[in-house]
Amino acid sequence: MTKNMYLVLLGILLISLASCKKSPNSGNDTGKTTTVTSTTIPSGAGDGVTFINSGKSVIFNLYAPGKTSVAVIGDFNNWTPTAMTKTTDGTRWWVQIDNLDPNTEYSYQYYIDGSLKVADPYSHKVLDPANDPSIPTSVYPNLKAYPTGKTTGEVSDFYANDPAYSWQVTSFTPPAQKNLVVYELLVRDFVATHSYQTLTDTLNYIARLGVNAIELLPVNEFEGNDSWGYNSNFMFALDKYYGTPNAYKAFIDACHQRGIAVIQDIVLEDQFGSSPMVQMYATSTGSPAANSPWFDQNILHPDAVGYQLNHSLPATQYFTENVMKYWMQEYHIDGFRFDEAKGYTQVNSGSTSTDATEAAWAAYDATRVALWTKYNAYMKSLNPNFYVILEMFSANQEEAAYASQGMMCWTNLSTPGEQATMGYPTNPSWDISGLFYDQYGFPANGTSPYGLVAYFESHDQERLQFKNGAYGNSSGSYNVQTLTTGLQRDAMGAAFMFSSPGPKMVWQFGELGYDISINQNGRTGDKPILWNYNTDPNRLALYSVYQKMINMKIKNPVFATTNFSYSLIGAVKTIQLLDPTADVEVVGNFDVVSNTAIVSFPATGIWIDNLTGTTYNVTSANMTMTLAPGEYHVYSNVALKH
Repeated sequence: MTKNMYLVLLGILLISLASCKKSPNSGNDTGKTTTVTSTTIPSGAGDGVTFINSGKSVIFNLYAPGKTSVAVIGDFNNWTPTAMTKTTDGTRWWVQIDNLDPNTEYSYQYYIDGSLKVADPYSHKVLDPANDPSIPTSVYPNLKAYPTGKTTGEVSDFYANDPAYSWQVTSFTPPAQKNLVVYELLVRDFVATHSYQTLTDTLNYIARLGVNAIELLPVNEFEGNDSWGYNSNFMFALDKYYGTPNAYKAFIDACHQRGIAVIQDIVLEDQFGSSPMVQMYATSTGSPAANSPWFDQNILHPDAVGYQLNHSLPATQYFTENVMKYWMQEYHIDGFRFDEAKGYTQVNSGSTSTDATEAAWAAYDATRVALWTKYNAYMKSLNPNFYVILEMFSANQEEAAYASQGMMCWTNLSTPGEQATMGYPTNPSWDISGLFYDQYGFPANGTSPYGLVAYFESHDQERLQFKNGAYGNSSGSYNVQTLTTGLQRDAMGAAFMFSSPGPKMVWQFGELGYDISINQNGRTGDKPILWNYNTDPNRLALYSVYQKMINMKIKNPVFATTNFSYSLIGAVKTIQLLDPTADVEVVGNFDVVSNTAIVSFPATGIWIDNLTGTTYNVTSANMTMTLAPGEYHVYSNVALKH
């Protein structure tokens, strides 16, 4: 027995001698809760449920300042209230329940002030009477039945002897940030079973592509089943729609076995109405009340969706860091992508989206920088190699501050990327210079050059190939709207995106030219899963370019160089990369007509086209090149690894 366990038992013994406590398995005959004498919580009892006595006893611990009474109800007391003890500082309530069977799964709720029943904010598993019946047994076997007739609303669940997962990879070092290539996916729209098991079985497809990280849209418990997952309500519970905790761990383990890091998209900027943290301190309309220890009462920025967490509050910071620690240590994940990271602010920029309010929200915010500095330091204290990715879109000065600390900011280049592949130079511009960190004033030292995760597609943006097929430009017989031509344009865009130094991201099936609009079946509605694309020669040709470019980016130091030049504004775009190991010249014509341009090479001689295997004789430092519409090359002075 550990030292902490002895302390817990000693604390309980002293408390039992000092006060008259209800029998842990007895209920309140009147159905009402009573206030118990204030006392100190036993040492070692964490938030939520703590197992003691080999799982035969548990301690419930709820942070609920200002409440008059709190009880626990559940399978162990036939859903009749067992009063909890208030701590001396009045912020927490706790109780020990004994005589439990460690091999039995129990459901429970908290019963607050004699009227409100809520699940535990620290639940690791939640039963939902409205949505659980839609989860197939093949995805989540042996799911415990909801205690119908005993209570209402979501209930928490615990199981002392729940089989532990045996990790095959116990120590994993994620890929260097400068070489990071992220594959963003939504389990629901990637595999028809929407299960971790099938996703694990499909990993070889992703591994062959060459990416070294997978970023999953939120997988913690969210409202409903059919969702992107950004409507979070329980931050410590894995959503059951995709499978069991051990199935998720097996997926992460399988990724690590292949050298692939796992990044988890997470929403800690807001919560939705079914969150017990919202319900515990709510107004009559269900919004957070003024006495909430976690939430704002007012909308402070123009992109607010749920109820905003106030990250200036100590209780919110405590909760947030506990969430971070739990997923990092329990599931061995390698990074977080923080949704709506710009919303971690108390600066009121206005609740309606206008040019003025958006600009105010994006302006440099010293308090936001201080907060993210604190959170980043906390995560790095747990794992120095942990990825911290922010959906920020703030002022360059602010994003530079994050990059200098090793954080990364999403860099959305979907609009110029779409314009470039469609073949339109203006309205808006096809300038893709934003691929390079110097455009944002980042210095060329430390982690700063690798502080942007640039992409042309994400879950939030329209698909390149849909835009090509629906709106692509044309001239004579050259038509971007034809499938073959559109896919070739996607490949050209990929060649340029992956050639720019720093982390990059692709959205699922972009490597096959997925051409179903983001708005089909509603923006967040489920989309067709078209694995038959994997047999189309034209789509496989695009996959091959992605594969080669990703592998070259990861395996050749030149693609992480800080010695570069580029011209990405005009029709003929170029990137030049210089490194002691190799020099690279990327050139492409994004117009729909032929173009002649002067292309500067760093040296004469025979250069290799790494995508075709052919050679090109550079006879002058400034070569005059005539390129057909959509023609592109990735040249190097030595053969590159891929």
